Amino acid sequence: MRNSTTFPAPVEKKALIAMSGGVDSSVAALLCQQAGYDCLGVTLALTDNSDRGQPEEEFPGARTCCSVDDVADARSVAFRLGMPFYVFNFKEAFRREVMDRFAAAYQRGETPNPCVDCNRYIKFGKLMRRGEEIGFPYVATGHYARVEQDQATGRWLLKKGLDENKDQSYMLYSLTQWELSRLLLPLGGLTKEETRALAEEHGFVNARKRDSQDICFVPDGDYAGFIRRWTGKEFSPGAFVGTQGEVYGAHKGLIHYTVGQRKGLGLSFPQPMFVKELDVENNQVVLAKAEELFSREVVARDINLIAAESLEKPWRVKARIRYRQQEQPATVVQTGPDELHVTFDQPQRAVTPGQALVLYDGDTVVGGGKIVRP
Repeated sequence: MRNSTTFPAPVEKKALIAMSGGVDSSVAALLCQQAGYDCLGVTLALTDNSDRGQPEEEFPGARTCCSVDDVADARSVAFRLGMPFYVFNFKEAFRREVMDRFAAAYQRGETPNPCVDCNRYIKFGKLMRRGEEIGFPYVATGHYARVEQDQATGRWLLKKGLDENKDQSYMLYSLTQWELSRLLLPLGGLTKEETRALAEEHGFVNARKRDSQDICFVPDGDYAGFIRRWTGKEFSPGAFVGTQGEVYGAHKGLIHYTVGQRKGLGLSFPQPMFVKELDVENNQVVLAKAEELFSREVVARDINLIAAESLEKPWRVKARIRYRQQEQPATVVQTGPDELHVTFDQPQRAVTPGQALVLYDGDTVVGGGKIVRP
């Protein structure tokens, strides 16, 4: 469980603006400047072509962050705002904390969310420490979420963005009290169209730029290919099996599959069959019918609690087991210092180890953790 000690907010209004080159972080920079902050624009250099393993021009349709064009767009906006701008080289930390973790998770039979790790270890963990070192105690980003302090308890709270369609609080569940006390989220009360309108009003070059969607270090979406190149390993074929041990055929290697997957199995069945489990110990992909994919109970570890120091009793919440899922009613119990047990009112489809489980009380993030098993 992460450190949850509370800290007073600094008095000096100096902020690093994490500028990805997109419209959201550009408008965040504008709003921080208008709010009277002394701002320094920063783009993080995280990957290069050697990390991707292939030339960037091979992916003309990819929508990733941190490209050369993104740096140019961020610099253009900073120049327009009269804001100093720098590029911080965080490639080594990104490789260690995000790319290595991504590859290791797939080898454990998990399906990770690298954007959660990037937020946790790079954009907030490392960038906030760098800001402290150079005298900029705040960090601002273009996430659609809100931070508020509970005046009764002193705890810093993470809340959903007011635009439900753009809310990104799920991706930020791992933030500590110290990080929340230093975080500025100027877009939390805006819609995406309001953000674009502000960008157009101020002549930003990226006002109508499309959002990045692909993982920056896997722009072609071939996760298995990336993992083979990154690790230098080949992954042995094994057996597709049923829940009763039936053998259906051979799979290409566990890293090619994820829980809930139906397409790309290379098998034919009388009814649709889905990946239910990745059995790493036996190198087997367990297949099941659609109705066998549902689970009511979920266990999560590596937890972070925001709304409370600990959960002393069962708490009624709404929960997500993946980013864009609609929240589902559930009851959470903290079963250890670093473990949550969640029981959903209704069974959930394809609970996937490695994904984030995030809990809400209304629009407030209670906390979350990494799913270890359904």
